[in-house]
Amino acid sequence: MKAPPRGDALGGMRTSDGDAPARVRAAVVPGFERDPRPLIMGILNVTPDSFSDGGCYSGVERAVQRASQMLREGADIIDVGGESTRPGAAPVPASEQCRRVVGVIRAVRDMIARSVETGPGHRAVISIDSTSDEVARAALDAGADWINDTSAGRDAPGMLALAAERAAPIVLMHRRGEPATMQDDPRYDDVVAEVCGFLADRTRAALAAGVAPERILLDPGIGFGKRRAHNLALLAGLGRLADLGYPLVLGTSRKRFMGAICAESDPAALVHATCATTALGVAAGVRVFRVHDVAANRQAADTAAAIAGPAGPTGPAG
Repeated sequence: MKAPPRGDALGGMRTSDGDAPARVRAAVVPGFERDPRPLIMGILNVTPDSFSDGGCYSGVERAVQRASQMLREGADIIDVGGESTRPGAAPVPASEQCRRVVGVIRAVRDMIARSVETGPGHRAVISIDSTSDEVARAALDAGADWINDTSAGRDAPGMLALAAERAAPIVLMHRRGEPATMQDDPRYDDVVAEVCGFLADRTRAALAAGVAPERILLDPGIGFGKRRAHNLALLAGLGRLADLGYPLVLGTSRKRFMGAICAESDPAALVHATCATTALGVAAGVRVFRVHDVAANRQAADTAAAIAGPAGPTGPAG
């Protein structure tokens, strides 16, 4: 398979300070242009059936409490989802997703507006985790800032146009198949090359729809239509994905492939394994880490960034 074009051919956003060891600063994240730190995206599932925390934060009050806790622990982005995308999950109608997420997003936005827990020099961002343009539009109207689309704009014909119309940053993720069947028998000849090629194609589609290059982020889709070997190959190949030139989002949090490695069946017990992938991702140039366990991954990311860059993520330290 032909190697995908490098980021500059796709309009990718890089700073001028070169590659390693400053690779952690290579891609500019929209809304965080002056913030070189690795960014933490805290997961807020308002679903009854997500694989790790389903049912824990349904209801506006509990969801806002959880969002506030994640901000105190160091989250930069709160990712709100009303539909489980775990393997085997059934689709949720857009009307039901809206019922679950719109009130939560409004309440979290109000909480953020009143809060001083939004980190150094920027306000916290809210993203909507949905493949439905109807849900994404309602979420943006309610106060969301980003769209996090696990289908990379394929499931809803209007999603990329919506991101362009609203000037909303959008995360384009690789996913093979649908959540209900994606783990049945996923196969690749070269998973890193194929994921790079897919993300390059979807980036071109977003640009053609009018999405500004500085508002595109990419996610290799760990666990979405991939076996353990595929996930490990993608983690080992994160540098090749970073070379596409767009900010990378990494979502390994509590995922089953790490449980198999660690002989651990409880997803909540995979915090340390997740932190290992976060540190690896920082060194490879990943900018955003989508996690359940914010405090631990904040520490892992900041320590890895301090090692990777001569001045660390926030400047010299004693």
